[in-house]
Amino acid sequence: MRVNFTVNGRKQEADDVWEGESLLYVLRERMGLPGSKNACEQGECGSCTVRLDGVPVCACLVAAGQVEGREVTTVEGLADYAKHRQDAHPGGGCASGACGTSLQDAQQWKAKGQDSQTGEGAELSPIQQAFIDAGAVQCGFCTPGLLVAADELLERNNTPSDADIREALSGNLCRCTGYEKILDAVRLAAARQGEVV
Repeated sequence: MRVNFTVNGRKQEADDVWEGESLLYVLRERMGLPGSKNACEQGECGSCTVRLDGVPVCACLVAAGQVEGREVTTVEGLADYAKHRQDAHPGGGCASGACGTSLQDAQQWKAKGQDSQTGEGAELSPIQQAFIDAGAVQCGFCTPGLLVAADELLERNNTPSDADIREALSGNLCRCTGYEKILDAVRLAAARQGEVV
């Protein structure tokens, strides 16, 4: 079957999708977007978290056919999504499919930090920059899912409590950390977001 959907704000289509094919497979193998990681394939670890119509989901559990006509945001599109959200939809999102990251740009995306003092370097979303500044990235396998989940939390709650952060990230497992640096990163992003507003 052919599946037409929006990825990082741009209309896309996947051809010859078989009935049991997961959204994760389509994103990684057919569209060349490897940010969402293939770990447990059971929806237990959160490494494949993407936003489907704004809601965090495990892409390994979503059949590709279920995304027909829907909007998917991956970690590769977070920086552009955050910038667009701030500029055009303060406090909201863009579900029109008319804005976002092209598939080609998303495929070429590489995480490049910027100097927090000078602002030089590639632009990252606020949560991505906070993860770098707080030292919340270790092996990086869980990081894309954590970033997507944290970005969604901060979009709907710009002053989350520690309990809110823990709840929002509860579906994401990290095997490298004790989670404290990850919590610090979300707190830092929330604090910076509060300074801008």
